[in-house]
Amino acid sequence: MQRILSISGLRGIVGDGLDPEYVARFAATLGTIFEGGTVVLSRDGRSTGEMLRHAVLSGLLSTGCEVIDLGIASTPTCGVLVKHLNAAGGLQLTASHNPIEWNGLKPFSPIGGVFDAALGEKLLAALEQPPRYRSWSGLGGVFAFEDAASVHLEKVLPLVDAAAIRGRKFKVVLDVNHGSGAILGPMLLAALGCEFVIMGGTPDGRFEHPAEPLKENLTALAEAVKSHGADVGFAEDPDADRLAIVDNTGRYIGEELTLALCVDHVLSQTQGPVVVNGSTSRVTADLAAKYGCEFH
Repeated sequence: MQRILSISGLRGIVGDGLDPEYVARFAATLGTIFEGGTVVLSRDGRSTGEMLRHAVLSGLLSTGCEVIDLGIASTPTCGVLVKHLNAAGGLQLTASHNPIEWNGLKPFSPIGGVFDAALGEKLLAALEQPPRYRSWSGLGGVFAFEDAASVHLEKVLPLVDAAAIRGRKFKVVLDVNHGSGAILGPMLLAALGCEFVIMGGTPDGRFEHPAEPLKENLTALAEAVKSHGADVGFAEDPDADRLAIVDNTGRYIGEELTLALCVDHVLSQTQGPVVVNGSTSRVTADLAAKYGCEFH
């Protein structure tokens, strides 16, 4: 049986550990923790997502939750919409960069972030107890939210100098590999005035290469950047919360340096404290030291 349960959620192989019965129970436990409040639900493009969606809805509705269903959306979009809608929490159906046979459930707290240690421990403890199921008159409902990507886009554009980017008319190749990045990625590039080519642009989970955006998996992207004469290539994992970069020569820069490049650019113009989470590479700390900034 392939099922991984931790404070950050649930992940497993569909049909070998990740089954609808357990998924419904997991969702009902989340609904209990969220006290029957509003829950934002979304999924990446994996073909197993629709089956899991129905199991999740059963668990959430049975505990009285009002579910705002975004359909296929990136993991960051789920978090953005939790905060935007003042929801009690959120749930993204995704196995991130794991192979096609995997899927999972990633819960979000009311602030739009993944569960911290305290909430994660609360979830694990609650899974040992029966969920708080509601009677027929207390069941929840499902409401479709049709254009979550536009809400996310409107929050991203003010964070960059969109006019300057539009003026450069960048040519970009974006490899979304049939994941949920196919929803927002092209919208963002269009809004920034880029000429772009999308690889794997149908979000059906039929990956054309292994899902993790590593160098050995992005040879087609590197070739596409060169053949199209693009300025840059980007690759996202299936739920679009990881980004790897290929430069204009087809050279893989990777994802470890993605944030570091952004930090270097920001600190070169404005110095200040830098705060990271535990998954950030040491390069960010070195950059903070280079610019004489506090690092936390």
